Amino acid sequence: MDTENQTAEIMIAEARKAFWVMVGFLAVIWVVQIANAISGYALSQSFGIVAREPSGLPGIVTAPFLHWSWAHIEGNSGPLFVFGFLAAYRGVVKFLGVTALIAVTSGLGVWFVSSALSVTAGASGVVFGYFGYILVRGLFDRHRIDIVVGLVMALCFAYQFTGLLPSDEFSWQGHLFGFAGGILGGWLFRDRRPRAASVPAGPAGARPVAGAPAPGLERPGAAAGDPSRAALMKELDDLGL
Repeated sequence: MDTENQTAEIMIAEARKAFWVMVGFLAVIWVVQIANAISGYALSQSFGIVAREPSGLPGIVTAPFLHWSWAHIEGNSGPLFVFGFLAAYRGVVKFLGVTALIAVTSGLGVWFVSSALSVTAGASGVVFGYFGYILVRGLFDRHRIDIVVGLVMALCFAYQFTGLLPSDEFSWQGHLFGFAGGILGGWLFRDRRPRAASVPAGPAGARPVAGAPAPGLERPGAAAGDPSRAALMKELDDLGL
């Protein structure tokens, strides 16, 4: 019970961090938007991703903080907060690594595939990356609650998939490569769990006693003589396995 309470407290603490990280992220992009709008969006023009131009590569880092209009940033802010929070609530450190991977994947996709010398800015590539990450994280981590969250998000935001299709109205390249980066992040940053120790085989030809549990399938408490195994099984139960 103490382990369950400790796990719950850790998750609540990480969720609280995730909330404030996303609030801070939104605060930054809105402050930048004010300065950007005053400048006539010169910041987006100067610090966006310039396709096929080597000098435009640093825009991969700065472009997610920039937008082209108030409608642009308003459209990105809601999904950015929701998807970002869901991507971060299991661990902010892992979330930062996933974010960096998504930003680089999305930015490089824009740089290589967009029309030469076109300028792209906006957080939508990161938004689609978080979306992809949420959809697959539960499958890679084998957390049942995250699988449910992924399914719910897929159903509630199914319209987002249209943003992955080629269009002249938005940077579909950033969306598509960001989404792919999120899926890649789900695999690269998946939980690595220790493998259970192999159980030595019994004597050749030996048959299990009727009603006895199969070797290696005892639940915690059944292996009273093996505290380490009981602790491992308890940890797997706590993780929802």
